[in-house]
Amino acid sequence: MRDSAVAFAPATVANVGIGFDILGHTVQALGDRVTARRTDKPGVRITAITGVVTRLPLDAQRNTAGKAVMSLWEAQGGQGGVELQIEKGIPLSSGLGGSAASAVAAVVAANALLPNPADKMTLLKCAMHGEQVASGSVHVDNISPSLFGGLVLTVGVDNPRIKQVPVPGGVRCVLVHPHLELETRAARGVLSANVTLSDFVWQTANLAGFISGCYSGDLDLIRDSFEDVVIERQRQTLIPGFPEVRTAAMAHGALGCSISGAGPTVFAWCEAPRAEAIRGAMVAAFSAHGLDADSWVTMIEPPGARIEDGTA
Repeated sequence: MRDSAVAFAPATVANVGIGFDILGHTVQALGDRVTARRTDKPGVRITAITGVVTRLPLDAQRNTAGKAVMSLWEAQGGQGGVELQIEKGIPLSSGLGGSAASAVAAVVAANALLPNPADKMTLLKCAMHGEQVASGSVHVDNISPSLFGGLVLTVGVDNPRIKQVPVPGGVRCVLVHPHLELETRAARGVLSANVTLSDFVWQTANLAGFISGCYSGDLDLIRDSFEDVVIERQRQTLIPGFPEVRTAAMAHGALGCSISGAGPTVFAWCEAPRAEAIRGAMVAAFSAHGLDADSWVTMIEPPGARIEDGTA
């Protein structure tokens, strides 16, 4: 039984355009780290938050990482307590799954301290309790890929079913994060509860075509299916310049381009040789609207969260 552990959980692109609340994939270019230490004093305490974000609650009950570990400790009958140090590598309210990554890294690190570690499905459910603190609702399209890695389809919430979907070789994800914040609660607040029948059929067909294209390696089918006709239309007004950024990506050969999670980060899938041109065009389009942006090109593959300090 260990006294301390360090875990890393990658950032994620949720929804992947056509899979609202059910699809997500990892972004290995950035993520969160959490150090967990066993203590004799019962309870979960957060002793430090460092990195690109520091203005988060130290109260474990109100922190995604703290709440997730509280749930894990209760579920597994952990003895004593846990101290957490959180190192944030994901910008706040960026649409890159920062709250989920903290929760996932925390439960993976804390799990390594238990004499009988929990399985991944238990960790998933505990991290869900943490994510709810940040977003106000339970959804797993960030948590599942951050924990399992790669492109992940999650079906159900109370008893989620996880399926890792293959991504055709040579496909890359371009991410462009404009320097502004967009809270998940606000982005969910603009969504209508009603969808027309025609849009429902269109979106369902696109989701089916996209997943089929991933399994068969059919890039033309992925390109033809990579269009969100429900959520993107409602959220794009929250991101200055989004239509121009999307147009720029597609003009330079992207397979598809949409909003990462709740935004404001925008992502595009593309073939590897086109990635740098697409990244430059997307950054330039944001710049034309007065927004500086960070950008990355990343592969879409496992691993997900893992212990980093060289031990299992």
